[in-house]
Amino acid sequence: MIGLELLLLLFLIFCAVATVLCRRLVSAVIIFMSYSAVMSILWFLLESPDLAITEAAVGAGVTSLLFFLTLRKINALKGMERDEE
Repeated sequence: MIGLELLLLLFLIFCAVATVLCRRLVSAVIIFMSYSAVMSILWFLLESPDLAITEAAVGAGVTSLLFFLTLRKINALKGMERDEE
């Protein structure tokens, strides 16, 4: 079990650093979503299911949704469509 926790912790650190260094806003939001999901799993493994549910709902759910709505509002998502073509 400690090996799994260590692996998740390393992935958590990787996600945190990648979110900060990422230049594309959409990619940063997606990495942030994975950070919140891993944090939720870690809370569950630490036997704190109430925090795990809260992190999953607020961190990965509501906050990420608000980030995507903000990106759409500032037209950052439309710029991404042009980059892919």
